[in-house]
This record gives sequence, C-alpha cells and structure tokens, in this order.
Amino acid sequence: MNIALIAHDKKKDDLVRFAVAYKPIFEEHSLYATGTTGLRIMEATGLNVHRFQSGPLGGDQEIGAMIAKNTMDAIFFFRDPLTAQPHEPDVTALVRLCDVYAIPLATNMGTAELLIRGIERGDLDWRKIVKKGE
Repeated sequence: MNIALIAHDKKKDDLVRFAVAYKPIFEEHSLYATGTTGLRIMEATGLNVHRFQSGPLGGDQEIGAMIAKNTMDAIFFFRDPLTAQPHEPDVTALVRLCDVYAIPLATNMGTAELLIRGIERGDLDWRKIVKKGE
C-alpha cells in the first residue's frame, strides 16, 4: 500500500513516535511524507520515505494529486486543530479529496490506532480491488 504521513508542526513529535511504534507495519508499505515530517520519520526509524515539498510549499497538494490518481491508499495526517495554518485551503482540499475518493484518513492518534491495526489485519485489501477495476 501507498501510505502518506503528514503532521503539523505541533504534532510532528506524535507522528514520529507513532511511526517508531508501528515501524514493523510501516516497513511493509511504500511511505510518502511532506518535507520535514518525512525527514524526521526517516531519522527516527530508518524507514525509506519518499519526501515531497513541505506542506505550505505544496507537499499537501502533491499528495492530493496521488489521491486524485487513485495511487494513495491511506493517510495519517496529524492535524493541529488549535493553531491557524497559513495553508489551510490546501489542508481542506486534501481532506476533501480523501472524502471524494474514499481514502482512509486518520487525523489524530485515536483514528490512527484504528487505521494502522486495520492495515495490519488486511482490512484495506479492498483498495487492491479498486485499483484493478480502473
């Protein structure tokens, strides 16, 4: 599966800890991330992560393009709901694309736990069927 990892500044530490905790699951998949988040995950875990631009510089939109092409299977986007984001329209567009294309999206630790366990169990195998039907 292609999995995106994104985090706002105040949530990067949480996502890095999450990636460390679930490294055995993540290493079975292709990982994508926005700039700094990807670098921090790579440094902490040794995982191979394809890095896009940082979110405010277009990284969210690059991941959005993969969603629109049906090549992204799941997204972990640890959002900071208490801090205004200068690129909020990009964030909103990314969330909208996940809804349009039925891409599982975890925006906090609670949903991330459920999504990663679902990936581990194979609950998202339906994505393979969707991709074959294109």
